[in-house]
Amino acid sequence: MPNYTKTEFAQQTKNWIEKVVIGLNFCPFAKREVLRNSIRYVVSDKTDLKQVLLELIEELKHLDEQPSTETTLLIYPTLFANFEDYLDLVAMGQDFLRQLNYEGVYQLATFHPEYLFADAAEDDPANYTNRSPYPMLHILREASVEKAIANHPDAEGIPQRNITHARREGLTRMKRQRDDCMKADTNR
Repeated sequence: MPNYTKTEFAQQTKNWIEKVVIGLNFCPFAKREVLRNSIRYVVSDKTDLKQVLLELIEELKHLDEQPSTETTLLIYPTLFANFEDYLDLVAMGQDFLRQLNYEGVYQLATFHPEYLFADAAEDDPANYTNRSPYPMLHILREASVEKAIANHPDAEGIPQRNITHARREGLTRMKRQRDDCMKADTNR
């Protein structure tokens, strides 16, 4: 893995959000938050699971205290490269939400470079709707998600539309678009 700084890892993630998530309209709600500058990008330099989980708790508290921060992306450039290990982290994160009485307040969305939907082949371009430059946890405010969904004309159709679009783009193009966000020149 290249030796990037935290700022560069965050910029690569921002590039991915703008070029893939917004650029391909995978999330019709993301552009508003980018324009409002309400997304917090936290590049984790933690080295073990206990520290990572404590960092998750810190981010939940940050969101409690900072209503102007709509959402946080916890980015793990050096941990959880193995997708199964990442899924274990996600399960622990979900347990933490329940244990800390945050269920219904926050939810976790999942993104990973090797993301694989349960019913998809490994080379299915649809996996790239959730394949990010680095493993990450996306902490969302539940009330904001509900409001956005209620105001969208076809929120239930978003996942299928994304799958169809990614497959139309094709595996090579989806991979290239994600990987282009990680080039050494991260300053757009």
